[in-house]
Amino acid sequence: MLVEFSIVPTDKGESLSRYVAKVLDVIDKSGLAYKLTPMDTVVEGEWDEIIPLIRKCHDIMREHSNRVLTSIKIDDRKGAKGRLEGKKKSIEMVLERKLK
Repeated sequence: MLVEFSIVPTDKGESLSRYVAKVLDVIDKSGLAYKLTPMDTVVEGEWDEIIPLIRKCHDIMREHSNRVLTSIKIDDRKGAKGRLEGKKKSIEMVLERKLK
């Protein structure tokens, strides 16, 4: 399962990196495979691992903000593993070249 999510404190202005860093620290220490993008984070794992992780991240952000917006998108493909890298490799095979 891949889960794309973002957690945004709505009352902290334009620069959010110090708040996002608190959440990424938890994600990094979780042991789950993940990718940080400029707009969100994608985590790979099982439902029972990912959902509590997102809850923990949301709760941490909530400690620092009066209002938090959490968005979650789930891609659940039966039996699929290694999709963080595998999805990109599939496209590269079709294009017959490496992507940035």
